[in-house]
Amino acid sequence: MNTKVLIAALTGGITSFLLGWLFYGILLGDFFAANTGTATGVMKDEASMGWGPLILGNLATGLLFALIYSRWAGITTFKTGAIGGLWVGFLVALSYNMVSLGTANIINSTAAMVDPLVAAVMSAITGGIVGLTLGYGNRV
Repeated sequence: MNTKVLIAALTGGITSFLLGWLFYGILLGDFFAANTGTATGVMKDEASMGWGPLILGNLATGLLFALIYSRWAGITTFKTGAIGGLWVGFLVALSYNMVSLGTANIINSTAAMVDPLVAAVMSAITGGIVGLTLGYGNRV
């Protein structure tokens, strides 16, 4: 794995973390809190969150995009990264939410339908940043 891929993974991970804070923590926190399933006590408050796993998960997201884009898709622009990110984020979130909805009481059907749309927007921006980073310095 080369340095450019690692830098793209880091920029993607930071972007993903900040967007998660913005969308899930600030903009839509009340919406998702109001649309939980019947399970209780599953959400942690900010004081009891596991910051290590949260950061590691976002870095893994950045690495996922960086590896897909650099090894298989040849994505090196913001636009193509955003398009790829939108689809990957939407489909991964849709699959996770549908399985969760079918097997657990963590979220209700409203949240299960909205979350993939939020993930698509976040992943489009994250994927765009990763693509832009991978293409940085390339000749046009």
